[in-house]
Amino acid sequence: MIPSFHNADRPTHRRVMVVGLVFCVAFVVISFSLRPQPADDRVLVKADRLVRTAGEPHKAR
Repeated sequence: MIPSFHNADRPTHRRVMVVGLVFCVAFVVISFSLRPQPADDRVLVKADRLVRTAGEPHKAR
């Protein structure tokens, strides 16, 4: 059997995996926080309209 890092030292392997996962999560969080936010607020307007008209009967055309 060929020795591998996983078989040689399980606690160290687990520690390296956890540190790698933490760095990945940090990278994703930083990437999303630094991404420019869209100035488009059409979604908010539509959501506001839906909330204001909720429960009202539909208008006949």
